[in-house]
Amino acid sequence: MKIKQIGKIILFVGIPLIPLLVFWFIPMLASIWLSFTDWDYISPEFDYVGFENYTQTLTSEAFYDALKNTIFFAVCTVLPTIILGFLMALLLREGLKGVTTFRTFLFTPWITPMVAMSIVWIFIFEPKAGLMNQMLSWFHLPQLGWLQDSDTAMWAIIIVTVWKNAGWAMLFYSDALSKIPKELYEVANIEGATWWQKIYQIMVPLISPTTLFLVIVSTIDAIQAYDQIQVMTQGGPAGSTRTLLYLYYQTAFEQFNMGQATALATLIVMITGILALVMYYISKRWVHY
Repeated sequence: MKIKQIGKIILFVGIPLIPLLVFWFIPMLASIWLSFTDWDYISPEFDYVGFENYTQTLTSEAFYDALKNTIFFAVCTVLPTIILGFLMALLLREGLKGVTTFRTFLFTPWITPMVAMSIVWIFIFEPKAGLMNQMLSWFHLPQLGWLQDSDTAMWAIIIVTVWKNAGWAMLFYSDALSKIPKELYEVANIEGATWWQKIYQIMVPLISPTTLFLVIVSTIDAIQAYDQIQVMTQGGPAGSTRTLLYLYYQTAFEQFNMGQATALATLIVMITGILALVMYYISKRWVHY
């Protein structure tokens, strides 16, 4: 019996773990190992340097500039994505005509490849003939350099990211709102609750698991943002849009310092895991409260 039980465990647990082992655990261990070397990505020879790569990374000004840009980008994309997704889900919940078409239109940016979409937005942000500056001129507002100006380049990346992700958040919120029992709204109507009270006391608490999921996934996605930055700004101008992941790309494939790059990648994974745990803990406390 014990042999059969062990066989079942291997069959139903061990075999599904093989892809996880091959494509996640082994590469992760290999990356951690490389982070203690000075491998230049080309030479077959390398030396062990201990924690030197981590020390150089954590004492580098470029690292903290990229960390600041990453935090700013994450906050300014996650919050608008969550809020806009919820507001659009509320709008679709009101039973407007052509809801299916409207929902498809809002979700289309999510299924559009980021690279192709970023190329289109480059033309939209073009200073002289771009649509954004033309719209600003309609309201007699000053023309902006957008991607060419270090003060506005990050905001341009944020606009593109929020525009792409808001429809995705909307679908999750639409599904969550549809599962709220109608009896709760009937009781609220009897009690004379306002529209805002229904949102704050019924909708927001009951969709909190969806909000938790969206915040965690959107934050991880923001930390891993690369495509739109590579296509639109290449981390510039003057490093104003260089995030941690883009700094990793430059360190690994432009400077060919794979040891320090993998040390940076390890730190990114650690930061992502810590943020996920913190948000999960705070959200569980809030939901329980």
